[in-house]
Amino acid sequence: MVYAILLGGLVLGVPVAFAIVAALMWFMATGEFPYHPRIVATEMFRGINSFPLLAIPLFVLAGELMNASGITRRIIAFSIVIVGRLRAGLALVNIWASVVFAGLSGSAVADTSAIGRVFIPEMERAGYRRDFAAALTAASSVIGPIIPPSIPVIIYALTVGGVSVPAMFLGGVVPGLLLALFLSAYVMIRVNRVKSGGPSDRQALAEIPSQAGALLGGIIPLLMPVFVVGSIVLGIVTPTEAASFAVAYAVVVGMGLYREVRVSDLPRILSESMRDSAVIMIIIAAVSAANWLMTYNRVPNMLTDLVLANVDSRVIFLLIVIALFLFVGLFLEGIAALLVLVPIVHPIAMGFGIDPVHFAIIVIFNLMIGLITPPLGLCLFVAEGVAGVGMARLVRQIMPFFVIEVAVLFIITFVPDTVLALPKLLGFVR
Repeated sequence: MVYAILLGGLVLGVPVAFAIVAALMWFMATGEFPYHPRIVATEMFRGINSFPLLAIPLFVLAGELMNASGITRRIIAFSIVIVGRLRAGLALVNIWASVVFAGLSGSAVADTSAIGRVFIPEMERAGYRRDFAAALTAASSVIGPIIPPSIPVIIYALTVGGVSVPAMFLGGVVPGLLLALFLSAYVMIRVNRVKSGGPSDRQALAEIPSQAGALLGGIIPLLMPVFVVGSIVLGIVTPTEAASFAVAYAVVVGMGLYREVRVSDLPRILSESMRDSAVIMIIIAAVSAANWLMTYNRVPNMLTDLVLANVDSRVIFLLIVIALFLFVGLFLEGIAALLVLVPIVHPIAMGFGIDPVHFAIIVIFNLMIGLITPPLGLCLFVAEGVAGVGMARLVRQIMPFFVIEVAVLFIITFVPDTVLALPKLLGFVR
């Protein structure tokens, strides 16, 4: 009955957190359990009663402030100057603008919305197919939560404990850039099939009045992730303190330097940030209660013993993990899937001697691919909402990008140095 309530709620469109809480309350009220159902509320509060979790709403607020500062168009102008001269210039700008944007918001959905509203019409005007532009925007937005700063990394670290946040931040840099390079190679090869007529991609470069000004305008937002990640890596601040610094930086840039954020805009920005943060926090709270119940019943220990007794190969285990998370990503939001499954699979990975930083990036990369897979990929819905091309056309165009991202996933899974090289270089991993 517990699983029926959970699955039934998800099928009916009940938010993940509330479906989990409903199933837990039923189990606690009717099962053979020594505690009152109010233990669910207690464990939910305990799950979010954490100082490090303050980093999440602060990073969300910093991203909202930077978006309101007109930073998106400056990032796009900066990217046009850097890669706009190349073959498939506008498509490349779409990808590399996501790389830059990743260092500001760390959110794939925010990336799809902000860049998509500008770039999907612009690419169509340049002769690209609208459904291709929408698919490329969604696919490149996956880079957002991989390149630091990253909210999923912070949540992963809090979920399992003992994994270095700076090491995971550094570990995501090469996989994020590798994905951008693979996507860039694909669009350069395929440009003639998805672009028919229209003005040259380089015309966008000619429309920028001052290329030097565009470069300067892009460097200013680029400094934020450098300062934030650099201060964490150097041990100067904690992730939570770095998040508060990011908010301060965004306020100075938006209200002082660019002067595009007014005091009257702050209530709207704060309310949107609180709404987005609340969605994440309620999921964390609900899954924390579920994880407590599983731990109480020794579910992770039993599964660890079962897998270690029947799977004797690290390669087979990693393939099982990839398949599991890709499948779960079809139906479950990434953070919820991370919170539910990581406490179970992480101890098993440690039993196989897999580096915890390497395994963390594999899991996060894997779950982010779920953002572009039907039927419930959030970035697909956002891209379709912006482009209005129909989900069927968008899914057809997204499939080659899905294959590319899975190929990159296999590379970072079975070539550990793609993840561990930077953490090793800076002494975070031996």
